[in-house]
Amino acid sequence: MKLKTVILAGTALAFAGSSALATDLTLVSWGGAYQASQKAAYADPYTADNPDITVIWDESSAEAVAKLRAMNEAGNITWDLVDVVASDAIRLCDEGLALEIDPDTDLAAAPDGTPASEDFGDLLVSECFIPQIVYSTTFGYRSDVADWGGKEPDDICDVFDLEAFPGKRSLEKRPINNMEWALLCDGVAKEEVYDVLETEEGQDRAFAKLDTIKDNVVWWSAGAETPQLLADSEVVIGSTYNGRLFALIEEQKQPVKMLWDAQVFDLDGWIIPAGLPEDRLAEVKKFVKYATDTQRLADQAKYISYGPARKSSAPLVGKHASLGIDMAPHMPTDPENAKNTFLYNYEWWADYRDDIDAKFQAWLAQ
Repeated sequence: MKLKTVILAGTALAFAGSSALATDLTLVSWGGAYQASQKAAYADPYTADNPDITVIWDESSAEAVAKLRAMNEAGNITWDLVDVVASDAIRLCDEGLALEIDPDTDLAAAPDGTPASEDFGDLLVSECFIPQIVYSTTFGYRSDVADWGGKEPDDICDVFDLEAFPGKRSLEKRPINNMEWALLCDGVAKEEVYDVLETEEGQDRAFAKLDTIKDNVVWWSAGAETPQLLADSEVVIGSTYNGRLFALIEEQKQPVKMLWDAQVFDLDGWIIPAGLPEDRLAEVKKFVKYATDTQRLADQAKYISYGPARKSSAPLVGKHASLGIDMAPHMPTDPENAKNTFLYNYEWWADYRDDIDAKFQAWLAQ
């Protein structure tokens, strides 16, 4: 998809009266284990080296697009750096709400001098997107469900099989991933999913498949919810980000296992809100250059099982900081885990998200 730049009128007025101080950085992320990994890997070391900087966390990334639109409309941007998925970065860039960056100027080179543009490579999917990690959305399931008669799910379509695997499910309260999994389990080939989903008939088909389990679904909005629902046995199987499930299984030692089948690969990274005043922008750029260098992205993998976005970071990934276990087998990109992956089409969703979001919310309300 060709990205376009939209020039917003009146951006110079957008930040009059902003309450953020130059030494305060408001970082927007997702909460839970992922935000904790960001704090440990680069926010805490950065503030230790820069004691005049205070990092304030906001856990609103799931609502980033709507909130940045509203802030721009009100002429008061209170966020400095926002963690978003790639499709949201594309939307924000297209709307002129995210700052375009020059990777080779704004981001650190690899230790061997390789420019950032080459080190990140194809993961630079938007002029405004600063990649951090490759992650997947997948399922975890309780391994101690008596009603399953000793069986365990090993196929994505087991999520839709209430007869063989009875019990409550948890699914994210948005169409992304759910629509794709529904079509896969309604017989659509992987390579045809987005072509089918582009049509009214395909969308109806996905909703009809989701209807078969709708009464048994607990809907989640924050990534921490499914791990808690699984830990409390409120659901027997549920989707969330693979790093959240890693924390539940390896750190909390809950009787939960991973269902990697048809895990959906995606990218996550930073955007800088467009139009920040120069003093705030200088502080943000200084932080983001540090936070996305080779060592910092490798360090993040000590705390959570997400693959670093830089090529130069991969060889530096080692053991978990406190558990001492090798992290490589827990990455979504590990060959054993990636036997059957589904590649999320962030460009497609950037084009269709608003329309299908509206239809999904209407379907939920039925």
